Amino acid sequence: MQTIFIQVKCDMGEAYKAASKIIEVDSVSEVYSTSGHYDLMVKCHLADDVDAGHYVTNEIQPLGGIQETFTIITFNAFT
Repeated sequence: MQTIFIQVKCDMGEAYKAASKIIEVDSVSEVYSTSGHYDLMVKCHLADDVDAGHYVTNEIQPLGGIQETFTIITFNAFT
């Protein structure tokens, strides 16, 4: 299992609509609103055989109301 975080910049006034679409996507576990350059932070748990780049471009970016994404690949979880 791999965990990725996706920062999402939304069209003006579209953050809540985009968040409600994103949370319904398979492998998305959490969506947070954020301040700063990006509007949303998305946490995803992907199977090891899933390509993160294809996942973001095929599952997240086409949802509408999204201008830009920035994907963070994680390696180790410290608990």
